[in-house]
Amino acid sequence: MPETAASFTGDIPGFYDRGLGPVIFCDYADDLAARCRGHSPQNVLELAAGTGIVSQRLRQSLPPDCKLTVTDLNEPMLALAEAKLSGAANVTLQAADAMALPFDDGSFDLVACQFGVMFFPDKPAAFREAARVLKPGGRYVFSVWAPMAQNPFAEIADSEAARFFPDDPPGFYKVPFHYGDPEAVKADLNGEDWAGTGHEEVTLDKALQDPEKFAEALVYGNPLIDEIRSRGGVDPDEVASAILDALRTRLGPPPLRMPLAAHVFTCRRQ
Repeated sequence: MPETAASFTGDIPGFYDRGLGPVIFCDYADDLAARCRGHSPQNVLELAAGTGIVSQRLRQSLPPDCKLTVTDLNEPMLALAEAKLSGAANVTLQAADAMALPFDDGSFDLVACQFGVMFFPDKPAAFREAARVLKPGGRYVFSVWAPMAQNPFAEIADSEAARFFPDDPPGFYKVPFHYGDPEAVKADLNGEDWAGTGHEEVTLDKALQDPEKFAEALVYGNPLIDEIRSRGGVDPDEVASAILDALRTRLGPPPLRMPLAAHVFTCRRQ
């Protein structure tokens, strides 16, 4: 689905950043930034940076003299990242396609990507590009979501949206949660490029401080909202309300807590 990553437009980036970020992205961003810092890089490339949730943490945790290049295919998302990084030293932001990176071979000693790989239409090509721009011995640190069954918020959002459109269920949530088998990821990594590949499952027990805001963002903070509007006949607020009710039923009683699960990979360039 090549258009999916590029269709985070309009009001979507704001809902994504404010409604989804604190719940499902920020803790994993802290973890990813700490892993990157542990490799003591001097020149870092971030792929699929979105609204800069990881970018901000990378800039805060990496040494000030470390160069950080922040990229995303989606310019409206990147605009929010740019605002967060305004005034930060040694940061460059630019639109870039992860499957055809505009950088020379061996330009970076670390590449980072949080929850972006699942959106790349040609994953083996994107992995080859990451390897190409890395120096020998450089690292690619990236994360993917574990399956929906381990991330009930996604299972709920997907199934509740489908109830409103039984003949043509929206498919957005299938995209970020279709790549949760580590063996499938390893199969897409060209063995000739990598001297070593490891992964770790990272699970969280997350408190849901504002369920209403989160349910709203599960509809309005990604291309699900466009799928709902294009089908017509349903108020998106009704879908958000149904998701909220399902979150409360499945995760209650208050305070709501929910499990999250992801796989974090670290690959070392040959």
